[in-house]
Amino acid sequence: MKYKIEVYEKTMAGRVVAILRKIDATKAVPLAKALVEGGITSLEVTMDTQGGLGAIGEIRKALGNNVVVGAGTVLDRETGRAALLAGAQFLVAPNLNVDVIRLGNSYGRMVIPGCMTPTEIEQAYEAGADIVKVFPAGVVGASYFKNVLGPLDHVTLMATGGISLETAREFRDNGAEILGVGGNLVDNTLIAADKFDEITKYARQLVEIAQ
Repeated sequence: MKYKIEVYEKTMAGRVVAILRKIDATKAVPLAKALVEGGITSLEVTMDTQGGLGAIGEIRKALGNNVVVGAGTVLDRETGRAALLAGAQFLVAPNLNVDVIRLGNSYGRMVIPGCMTPTEIEQAYEAGADIVKVFPAGVVGASYFKNVLGPLDHVTLMATGGISLETAREFRDNGAEILGVGGNLVDNTLIAADKFDEITKYARQLVEIAQ
């Protein structure tokens, strides 16, 4: 439990989880360094990324306690267990799978399942989810968070999907306690061009808004 709390607090410190989806895994470390320099404290490497498991270990080795690294797009127990054994410090899913939540809890690791409806959100919370990801947040809109948190203010919600510099403040103002940001932050075009300074700049602006 102590370990899970430490990861939770580190994740919440920056208020942004950077989603590394289908990146060039050979550039995972310089990318992670650029994000951390911009104030990001939590990274999610999705399991549909070629070489994703290895990237988790490499980032952790290179950056140590400067960041927590989790596995995303965890759709089943098998993928989740492989990620945890590779060094993932938390698990993220796009859907609600109680078995994945139970797996994380059995390892003492934080789990963030994806939900949309109030029923799913409460089911995830009762199953032991530490944070519930509302996905895709851009579809339901920022005001959805304020409405859902009326009766469900005991749940920590993360907004993922369609989050950018232009929308981040609105989601935070409406109750999203943390933001999951993918392509707008982790831009594969910039990565391919080694323009990590631009990624750092975007991260810094995003974290400033999120905090």
